[in-house]
Amino acid sequence: MSTDRYVSPLSERYASKEMQYIFSPDMKFRTWRRLWIALAETEKELGLNITQEQIDELKAHKDDINYDVAKERERQVRHDVMSHVYAYGVQCPKAKGIIHLGATSCYVGDNTDIIVMAEALKLVQKKLVNVIAELSKFADKYKEQPTLAFTHFQPAQPTTVGKRATLWTQEFLMDLEDLEHVMGTLKLLGSKGTTGTQASFLELFEGDQETIDKIDPMIAEKMGFKNCYPVSGQTYSRKVDTRVLNILAGIAASAHKMSNDIRLLQHLKEVEEPFEKSQIGSSAMAYKRNPMRSERIASLSRYVMVDALNPAITSATQWFERTLDDSANKRLSIPEGFLAIDGILDLCLNVVDGLVVYPKVIEKHMMAELPFMATENIMMDAVKAGGDRQELHERIRELSMEAGRTVKVEGKDNDLLERIAADPAFNLTIDELRKSMEPSRYVGRAKEQTVTFIEKTVQPVLDAHKDMLGMTAEINV
Repeated sequence: MSTDRYVSPLSERYASKEMQYIFSPDMKFRTWRRLWIALAETEKELGLNITQEQIDELKAHKDDINYDVAKERERQVRHDVMSHVYAYGVQCPKAKGIIHLGATSCYVGDNTDIIVMAEALKLVQKKLVNVIAELSKFADKYKEQPTLAFTHFQPAQPTTVGKRATLWTQEFLMDLEDLEHVMGTLKLLGSKGTTGTQASFLELFEGDQETIDKIDPMIAEKMGFKNCYPVSGQTYSRKVDTRVLNILAGIAASAHKMSNDIRLLQHLKEVEEPFEKSQIGSSAMAYKRNPMRSERIASLSRYVMVDALNPAITSATQWFERTLDDSANKRLSIPEGFLAIDGILDLCLNVVDGLVVYPKVIEKHMMAELPFMATENIMMDAVKAGGDRQELHERIRELSMEAGRTVKVEGKDNDLLERIAADPAFNLTIDELRKSMEPSRYVGRAKEQTVTFIEKTVQPVLDAHKDMLGMTAEINV
């Protein structure tokens, strides 16, 4: 670790080695060489004077990149692509003259950007599927555990712990659906020349339009893509980057919402994120167990959501066939968006996998509020016992206000049941009233909704992605 210069915390603290490699120089420059081979093979197959010996020479050196030669050359010519063309040519003297033939810098630069984003999306997809899997396990485990629901963070009609987890799961499923749509529509730039007109290939192939039309599809197939964007300027449309980072921002929003809920529940001591044996919660207050992982999810998620503005603004401000004010921004916004979402999903997986539920605390909070929520049932029982519904409604409203004042002003326990039992209008004993205080009576169809959601919505997705399941996440700090 360097201690005398800035190092991105995304690399040092948050992102996985797998995601870091996808955006590494080695991945980029190896992909450049694969693209040069694909171009040379395509040109040979379409009739240009390129030999198999030259192709074989290029393939022999596709992975042993002479970085020192490229670095020294770039110091002289100040051009990264031409420096690597030169370095490749040093290793491949027979093929030197046909490397990058007819192409512009964006042939390797932009096609590589698409390839790298496609690989990064695959890793995001895998981690997202595993988060969904862990959440569905959690939802199933706690599908019957009654808990207070909250609207406006005020106690509301009860739900179950598992049902609440389905709300988080559903949002991640939406993200997965969006991600797979964008993954399925990603295309390569192809090789379209300096302004997208393929003028250089018109020259190389002596105006043979039919042959030129075959270039992009053949390159796409060799690089594992179905096709290329049909038209372009010098670059692929920067709207592609916008679409990709919007996916990451959507995942970040879902993760942020879940982490906020967990943080609030940890404050209530109902649910707690994993806390390791030797972990320190506070430098000053030794007893504290802060939800630091959920807080980190929220922190990084805000970064990703804001980062999505970068490619949108870049896309909006590109002039005509291209300008270069996208380059420096892309080098930051796209890799760091992916590195951050990678760290976020690792944290989500770690937190959900070790989430601790405290049923006794949940029950305590439930029973403190349940008398208020049970008043409709109590009123119906009193009507059955001979009471007048309209009179009872007004009386129960008055008693609820009095009990609420006792809780809030005097700091005492909720005594609504005792007040109702003491009121002859209701004709109910305290024992009869307490029998109505079974929390499971008030959760509606929460359990059934959870079961149906897991079986009908989540499980088919997990079955379709079963080869991706089984991941665990290591948290560095």
